[in-house]
Amino acid sequence: METNHTQNAEDQKKTGSEAAPGAEEELSMEDLLKAEGQVSEKVHSRGVVTVRVVQVTADLVLVDIGEKKEGAIPLADFQDEKAPVAGEDVQAVLEKKGGEGRYTMLSHRRAREKAAWEMAKKMFEAKERVKGKVVEIVKGGYIVDISGMRAFMPLSLSELGGAHKHYLPPNAKVKFYITDFSERDRRVVVSRRQVLEEDEKERRAQVLAEVAPGNIVRGVVSKVTEDGLLVRFQGIEGLVLSADVAWRNPVEAMKTYKRGQRVKCRVLSVDKAGEKIGFGLKQLMPNPVEMLKRKFAYRSRITAKVVSVAPEGAVVKVSEQVEGFVSPENYGAEGAPKEGQEIQGIVVGISSSDFRLTLSIKSCEEFEDRRRVQQYLKGSPSLTLGQILRESSEDEGEL
Repeated sequence: METNHTQNAEDQKKTGSEAAPGAEEELSMEDLLKAEGQVSEKVHSRGVVTVRVVQVTADLVLVDIGEKKEGAIPLADFQDEKAPVAGEDVQAVLEKKGGEGRYTMLSHRRAREKAAWEMAKKMFEAKERVKGKVVEIVKGGYIVDISGMRAFMPLSLSELGGAHKHYLPPNAKVKFYITDFSERDRRVVVSRRQVLEEDEKERRAQVLAEVAPGNIVRGVVSKVTEDGLLVRFQGIEGLVLSADVAWRNPVEAMKTYKRGQRVKCRVLSVDKAGEKIGFGLKQLMPNPVEMLKRKFAYRSRITAKVVSVAPEGAVVKVSEQVEGFVSPENYGAEGAPKEGQEIQGIVVGISSSDFRLTLSIKSCEEFEDRRRVQQYLKGSPSLTLGQILRESSEDEGEL
């Protein structure tokens, strides 16, 4: 099939002049021949050229290569992209020169591949990210397509922390770095893992920049240890020390938590350099010491029942939920109280370790003694001036 491009150009020029008088002057015959010659020269140099689609058949894409004959590209070369249409420009490279009754064959696939190799080399040297698509799942990794060039991505470089099985589906679009490039050996190795690590580091830095001590966040228990709970928050693993799990019996409280359990925590500390966060669980609960302070004021007097007596002191029961402790130096005049005995004591402190009231029987007795003296003095009759003078005269007469 042959086409006389020169005649077509003259027809177009003539038609254009009749349709639009005064329009810009068309290219001359000499210019057209010169342009066609340049395209033809580029094609035969076997370099990548841009050619215009003239017609698309069932098997071929016919293109203008600047000769009196059209070139042809197999339509199969466009299987991974949208098929071109007449008037569209495509890239191609010479595959085989034509002759009488034969098309000059070009390859769009090889043109894409050659351009991809050049692009990949630049991206490799510049250490820039590359976009590609998974086209095949093979043993030990994936084959990915980079604009027509095939590269290998090992399983170990496909996921964060490596992978032992395939997770990416066919046609998955991915970003990666080229880690090994050899045009001579036709070998290209890429790493998605490096991209994921960079993105994860950036994301973690953003999380650490936004979170601050005092914030309340939600996390998931990832591990229960002797030292406390490991809680994962937005991909960052933080620690809840055992002392910060609960106000009372933290060791026993830790046994109630399981891996995968969702918890609400208060942020206690943020280490941006070390990418660590300290969490607290008990800080979201009322502090028993503060509750006891509100209920039992300092120097207030209470009644309690002795539940046990030991050399270090006596434990007393104030209520169902509240206990007290009396040390030997705070015993009363009768010494150590007896088990089951009811005592009167004054609150002199609150223990933050076991949340017991610190009581003093001695202070209570001293308070009672002072109160009795004050009552006695208040009830004694006061002397009149006459009584005082009479007593004074009697004393002088005796002398």
